[in-house]
Amino acid sequence: MSRLLIIGFAVFMLLPMPGCAATETGGSGAGSGQELRSYQGESLDSMSAFFENSIKGPQQVDIDKYRLRIAGMVQSPLELTYDRVIKDYPTVEKVITLYCVEGWQVKALWTGIPLPDILAKAGVKPQALVVIFRSVDGYSTSIPLDYVLDKKLMLAYKINGVILPPERGYPFELAAEGKWGCKWIKWVNSIELSNDVNFRGFWESRGYNQNGDLSGPIYQD
Repeated sequence: MSRLLIIGFAVFMLLPMPGCAATETGGSGAGSGQELRSYQGESLDSMSAFFENSIKGPQQVDIDKYRLRIAGMVQSPLELTYDRVIKDYPTVEKVITLYCVEGWQVKALWTGIPLPDILAKAGVKPQALVVIFRSVDGYSTSIPLDYVLDKKLMLAYKINGVILPPERGYPFELAAEGKWGCKWIKWVNSIELSNDVNFRGFWESRGYNQNGDLSGPIYQD
């Protein structure tokens, strides 16, 4: 075999191969594993179909220092490590489509913990009306408590069978089914129960509709 042919073969072997397992993009297994492209006969979109539109870019969370705080109008405020959330609560999985106000959409399999289970552990006070979510990058949004409970919204930690990579919100993203993508807050680190129905999150304070329902208008009247 000629020297030129040997060099060419070596270069070819170093090139990334299409269709391989998802690239590892974070620590503690974040983003590692084989991404599912179908689930129970239903096709799934690739994670690569998402557009990066976060307010400060993907966040790199130190999972050893991370804590999920549940506070506000609750009987017993909680401060949970990532492992405690994953291990102490039952998980569910569901195919849900995220619709972005920018005009794109992604259908994926989401795996996570139903929020009602976490809130029940904290003990929601009767006067609480809304759930305020905050992120490590300063982003915030809110959803009526009744909606969270009725829809059993999920705090997702996997997408298409893969631990969320940093760009998708590792360690947790709110799978806000039935809401526009601006309600799907990533890198969630704080959940506050409140009676402040006038609270406006990052985009809501900039004119986006407070409800964020897919059937409603994108912007406030």
